[in-house]
Amino acid sequence: MKIIRRSVLAMLAAPFIAVAGLSSAPVQAADVVIKLAHPNVPQHPMGEGFEYFKELVEKRSDGEIRVDIFDSSKFGNFDSVIQGLQTGLLQMGSASGPNLAPFSDAFLIFDMPFLFPSYEASDLITDGPIGQNAAKALEKTGIIGLGYIEIGFRHVFNNQRPVEKLEDAEGLKIRASGSKAHVATLQALGMNATPIAWGEVYTALQQKTVDGIDIDLNLAWFNNFPEVNKNLTLVGSIYSPHLVMISKMFYESLTPEQQVLITEAFEEMKIFERNKIRENEKMIIEKMKESGVQIVELSPDERARWAEATKVVYEEYEDRIGKDVIEEARKTMAGK
Repeated sequence: MKIIRRSVLAMLAAPFIAVAGLSSAPVQAADVVIKLAHPNVPQHPMGEGFEYFKELVEKRSDGEIRVDIFDSSKFGNFDSVIQGLQTGLLQMGSASGPNLAPFSDAFLIFDMPFLFPSYEASDLITDGPIGQNAAKALEKTGIIGLGYIEIGFRHVFNNQRPVEKLEDAEGLKIRASGSKAHVATLQALGMNATPIAWGEVYTALQQKTVDGIDIDLNLAWFNNFPEVNKNLTLVGSIYSPHLVMISKMFYESLTPEQQVLITEAFEEMKIFERNKIRENEKMIIEKMKESGVQIVELSPDERARWAEATKVVYEEYEDRIGKDVIEEARKTMAGK
């Protein structure tokens, strides 16, 4: 498909705009350059997904659109990504629900514990009205949400003891994200939630500053956390999606053909990335077993006890999210 050439903002048409601390090898000129930032390492399914997106866009545009990827938070933290999208210095980026919650309480639905029973159920929410309405809240800030990829479900790693029942988790010092709902969930389960910056997590686990971490399997594996945490309990407490965003100013500067090309490539990448996340999990569990990680899977009755313990989190957040929205999500996932 040949893309119609047109003038776009000089900043976007330039081969590359320097960002502090970043450099890029010379590449062929392109009419449009997409600088895309995400927080994960290249070998993570998210990294692979964005590489697939780059391949699709560059091939289908006959090289007229180039995608420069800044993985591993090389562009900067979440605030830098948002500011970049708003100013046009960055054209695309991704962010988790907790980071986006300050823009709209609608994103808090993704912080609710034991709400999502399966990946198939989560798709109904991220791809349906609830997820799309949350994404639309960003448009007033100059950002368009293209849709959601994912990180996965959170599980509990620790270096102290096997956790087979709720009482075993009591008192464990567990690294939490900056999400207040995530902290509240861990505390409701009897753990000592300890927020630590992402870049410091491995060292904190290695030095036993914390006993463990509540995290999904892919992030744990590709960041080598099983090296320093030999106990894993498959809890599936919180589902973590990532919203892929595009600068509204950039998007509106494109031709209709270019807009369609990018959105279609994203839709293909979305399915690719989600499948990689899900397919990897069986492989990761087997490899962790081989490396000596002791793995516990909660029984349905035990998991129900954990879910019951976290009802206090809903009491704290349901007014902000909307009781009707939470109920709608449950009915949607139950097929009602």
